[in-house]
Amino acid sequence: MLLAGDIGGTKTVIALFEERAGVLQETQAETFPSQSHSSLEEILAKFLNNRANLELTAGCFGVAGPVIAGKSKITNLPWEMAEDTLAVAIGVKRVKLLNDLEAAAYGMLHLQPDEFCVLNEGSEPARQGNMAVIAAGTGLGEALLIWDGQRYIAVASEGGHADFAPRDALEVRLFTYLNDKYHEHVSYERVLSGPGLFDLYTFMRRESGAAEPSWLSAQLGAGDPSAAVTEAALAGKDPVCAETLERFASLYGAEAGNIALKCLAVGGVLVGGGIAPKILPALQKGTFMQGFADKGRYRALMQSMPVKVALNPRAPLIGAAYCASQLLK
Repeated sequence: MLLAGDIGGTKTVIALFEERAGVLQETQAETFPSQSHSSLEEILAKFLNNRANLELTAGCFGVAGPVIAGKSKITNLPWEMAEDTLAVAIGVKRVKLLNDLEAAAYGMLHLQPDEFCVLNEGSEPARQGNMAVIAAGTGLGEALLIWDGQRYIAVASEGGHADFAPRDALEVRLFTYLNDKYHEHVSYERVLSGPGLFDLYTFMRRESGAAEPSWLSAQLGAGDPSAAVTEAALAGKDPVCAETLERFASLYGAEAGNIALKCLAVGGVLVGGGIAPKILPALQKGTFMQGFADKGRYRALMQSMPVKVALNPRAPLIGAAYCASQLLK
């Protein structure tokens, strides 16, 4: 019996997996609001307290932050975690901490074909080689899947915090807007994330000069403003929301193309995270792939790379469980 977790700034998902005949199967899971708890240990205690007589063998947790020497601090939470402390907390010999995108990358290797939406078929026949993983959600995660000739090795990254690079005059003004707002480094995460989508909308509204409809103002104030912008855009209710989502898709594609170039992702690019499945119609319209392929002399190379959106939100859990299963082998 293995314990796996997907630890994010918004929510934490803990699950039990059992390995049967070499196949991992999720048996139980529970979701906790991260901000309502003081530590991962507190959440694990709640989860395990309701499940007596468990004989755990190992645990692995994908966390939204860098993992260095078996320790991590989540970027958007005041939690600090250590593998040895967590092992004691759940009563096992080994616990592994992974960057959440590292876990997601491993998990995507175990998804079925029908758990992806293809944005670009790429070259035929398919090529073996490095892959890139990018996922916008509460933040922006990136990882590499390096092909060593026999298997894929996931490599963690904090590339989402790299410098945002404007591509045209509008995005130069967007950079200035974000720089004035945050008074510090403007990263891709400031644009390609849930909060970033709403910042982009606010900027686009100002650029448009059009007054915000009262019905939209009410929806923005009633819940998740980024979700309200997305809903209005996909339903065609507001042109500024539609322009915001189109620009978001283009920027998402551009940064996916950047990471694909950096690892020469001839094996493909996998798009994960919570946002992509929710804005899938916008990604399928072609703006994402235009941004992805717009790399000057390397356009043909970019167009030859397969690009797929992972639809199964359990990919990070599956990847963490897979890594947990390898700890005692």
